[in-house]
Amino acid sequence: MSLVADQTGSVLGAPAVKISNEADAAAAQSRVKSLLANPLTTDAAVNVALLNNRALQAAYNDLGVSEADMIEASLPPAPSFSFTHLTGAELEIERQITQNILALLTLPRRREIAQDRFKVAQAQAIEATLATAAEARRAYYRAVAAAETVKFLEQSRTSADAVSELAKKLGETGAMPKLDQAREHAFYAEVSGQLAVARLKQRGEREKLNRVLGLWGAELAYRLPVKLRALPAMPRTTADVETEAVTSRIDLQTSRMELAALAKEYGLAHATRFIDVLEASGVSRNEIKSGERTPRNGYQLNFEIPIYDFGEVKTKRAEQTYLRAVNMLVDKAVNVRADARQAYQAYRGAYDIARYYDKTILPLRETISEQTLLNYNGMLSDLFGLLTDARDRINANVQAIDAKRDFWLADVDLHAAIIGGGSTSSGGASQMQQTTAQNN
Repeated sequence: MSLVADQTGSVLGAPAVKISNEADAAAAQSRVKSLLANPLTTDAAVNVALLNNRALQAAYNDLGVSEADMIEASLPPAPSFSFTHLTGAELEIERQITQNILALLTLPRRREIAQDRFKVAQAQAIEATLATAAEARRAYYRAVAAAETVKFLEQSRTSADAVSELAKKLGETGAMPKLDQAREHAFYAEVSGQLAVARLKQRGEREKLNRVLGLWGAELAYRLPVKLRALPAMPRTTADVETEAVTSRIDLQTSRMELAALAKEYGLAHATRFIDVLEASGVSRNEIKSGERTPRNGYQLNFEIPIYDFGEVKTKRAEQTYLRAVNMLVDKAVNVRADARQAYQAYRGAYDIARYYDKTILPLRETISEQTLLNYNGMLSDLFGLLTDARDRINANVQAIDAKRDFWLADVDLHAAIIGGGSTSSGGASQMQQTTAQNN
């Protein structure tokens, strides 16, 4: 776990921790409890997931199994012992010790292959850690955005409720026409419907976050911030996002390691293509007849005769397996470059959209609302214009929250596209496309 902890700690700010005993579990639970005592931040959510996500701990157990496999493959094959006891006209006792000579001769190469396979398992554990952290960040941003939307709609419904109640009283006195009363009541009902949908989504997003963090019971009472954090002053700039992704993506490094192991296996298959089984046995036999013991000692060699196949099938299979891995590695490198470009484009686009809402659309909506209210108070516009502006203002604010959420999701996806840790298909790019389609 030392390599996994070092590489993930430098990227995530929190090292990976494997829980192996009750003391480790108690320390992890104490740390999780302290993190949940305060309003949850993004980094705190990642720390909780690294400590509390059982699927991630299972990935670390897989790493332990791979380590055991490496040790087992590095040991010489154990000899086998056989004992034969035959009775009849004479008594015959035979003892035999057999050793796989070919396995001993190829032990150094098999040890190297096992070590390469273990390095692949370490890289896979690193990728699982990064994927868990990325999913925790995505779930966190979605949950906070959903809670922020609910809070805004609750405030809007409170205002709509007050106006609706006022319209009812004015209608009872005859100061407000029945049509205007119906419009006020309909506006309140629409906001209430939006709030109900938003609350349902909030509960769903929070449960997704609970699942990633591995929380249940009393731990579910943690608090989230009231709103998403502000956009950065400037977006991230990357000189060559493709090169950075090709050199840093952990899944691409894993494929390179697997290719190196296959190359050694191909060399081993080529070296042993003629003789696949070679065993040497030491034989000790005692024959007892008429009370006389006749000892006999010797040896025995066992090997296969390649009459029908001179190793061509085995070498052909190894060759094609290796070439397939080469082609898959090149294909993965192409996809990694495309992922990096797409993720960066989505990141910059999401930043520009969120910034536009923050700096342009929302201030304009605020100005329109102020002027519409002044015109209504001065009897220069009717109630219909006031309600239309209120609906547009609510929609603009909800879309602004969604745009900010999409930016932070795109930020997570960009990090995953460069470093590793999961597909970007479920992140900010798709969310932004869905929001745009809904708005259209």
